[in-house]
Amino acid sequence: MENKEFLGTEKVSKLFVKLAVPTIVAQLVNLLYNMVDRIYIGHMKDIGSLALTGVGVCMPVIMIISAFACLIGMGGAPQVSISLGKGEHERAERIMNCCFMFLILVSVILTVFLRIFGDRLLLLFGASENTIPYASAYMNIYVLGTLFVQLSLGMNMFITCQGFTKISMLSVIIGAVMNIILDPIFIFGLDMGVRGAAMATIVSQAVSAVWIIRFLFGKKTGIKLQKRFFKFDFKLILPCMALGVSPFIMQSTESILNICFNSSLLKYGGDIAVGAMTILSTLMQFSLLPLQGMSQGAQPITSYNLGAGKPERVKQSVMLLLKVCFAYSMIFWVTLIMFPTFYVKLFNSNAELVTYTQWAMRIYFAVLGIFGVQIACQQSFIALGNAKSSVFLALLRKVILLIPLIYILPHFLENKAFAVYLAEPVADIIAVSTTSVMFYKYFKKVLNNMQKKNN
Repeated sequence: MENKEFLGTEKVSKLFVKLAVPTIVAQLVNLLYNMVDRIYIGHMKDIGSLALTGVGVCMPVIMIISAFACLIGMGGAPQVSISLGKGEHERAERIMNCCFMFLILVSVILTVFLRIFGDRLLLLFGASENTIPYASAYMNIYVLGTLFVQLSLGMNMFITCQGFTKISMLSVIIGAVMNIILDPIFIFGLDMGVRGAAMATIVSQAVSAVWIIRFLFGKKTGIKLQKRFFKFDFKLILPCMALGVSPFIMQSTESILNICFNSSLLKYGGDIAVGAMTILSTLMQFSLLPLQGMSQGAQPITSYNLGAGKPERVKQSVMLLLKVCFAYSMIFWVTLIMFPTFYVKLFNSNAELVTYTQWAMRIYFAVLGIFGVQIACQQSFIALGNAKSSVFLALLRKVILLIPLIYILPHFLENKAFAVYLAEPVADIIAVSTTSVMFYKYFKKVLNNMQKKNN
């Protein structure tokens, strides 16, 4: 069945489940790449705590690599959906091929840069003399797989936006399963330690990338990768990057946040505070990625029907996304607050680190329950083609609010580490309130304009 037949006619709730469930599963499984690495590394004999902290310091770099995939993939996918909604099949195909070429170019640039400046960045990001050997060992291997990360994350979004969510889910599951199998073999069996964890990850990402590219060259996809469209067309890529700036900021500023948190916590709480932050940031990703999966499931529905001029279906899609995201964030928040020991011990069983992380978790995740509203509204701005508002909201929470608060609050509270962790809930309350008001006004305007055009 062609994309336009079911995205524009099938019941929205049924369509949402069909598209969102595979993308949520894909996001959760994608999280396993880093989560499984940390679980195995955290349980390495004698050096587990230090090795875990060292690999945690690598997270800003990993997030930056992923952010560029979001810039091109999450920016290009809505443009493809809108073009398909308008019946512009060849334009949609040209957009995807152009994004493919730019992902390759970005991968080459990032690989060269990170190989040259990787260790200096890790020291800047909060590595100490105790943790830099582990951070450097992991990162020097991981950056060699930058091309595979870019292609697997970036191009998989073009499979999702066509409605082939089961295929995109399989793309991630294949790599994650390989990673789970290869991690203990490389880390313990071949005695490679943290290098083995990085090697397992890039091999797994390579397999995912091959699967995705093969599908997009094949006969089953609606729009294909074709050599005749392999061009660096700035007229096509710039609108994609405009929409992709918001998810890029969300992801890249997450790495800046890690730097700010790690450097401040190293100053006020030492390696144990940084180790706790490694666990907390992983759990934050566990909260964030399913929300992004839900948003990616709703995006083709919203964008396609926006292009097709169907306001009622656009409204149904956005409202359903809001309800589901809010429900998920509330449920996850409750489990974190009620069972902190369970989550912490997934990563490490060191009594001191477990106790400290439990304390930090209740502060850092104090208002996580309302965070689903933030993600749903912000991603809906992208699906509706409003890049400016989405970019502002991405900057508001992290750059305008959270980063300054990390450095300001310790001046007013006696417990400096407590003040650093407290910056997260304070920023979230302000950001969610602002986002809700902005989106309500804009969405009402969009629906009114669509109805006027139809009348």
